[in-house]
Amino acid sequence: MLELQTKNAAINIRALPMQRNLIDRAAMLQHKNRSDFMLEAACQEAENVLLDQRIFSLTEEKFSQFQAILDAPIMDNIAIKDLLNSKSPWEK
Repeated sequence: MLELQTKNAAINIRALPMQRNLIDRAAMLQHKNRSDFMLEAACQEAENVLLDQRIFSLTEEKFSQFQAILDAPIMDNIAIKDLLNSKSPWEK
């Protein structure tokens, strides 16, 4: 069962009035208040930044599994072959 958690970590930010108004209009369109809208947008961007990292660490076992996948022969993929052999829409 989900536990209700109280938000108690404050995040303060200063913005220009036009920035605040823009955020408020977008939040209203999504039926959210400013805080919820901004927190959701910031968390989504934070996840994107973290997922974009090029360096990651693995245990020896996981690295061996990863290396085995990379070293495995490439399987034939007819759909990819067809796509790569087809003309681009702007070439038709």
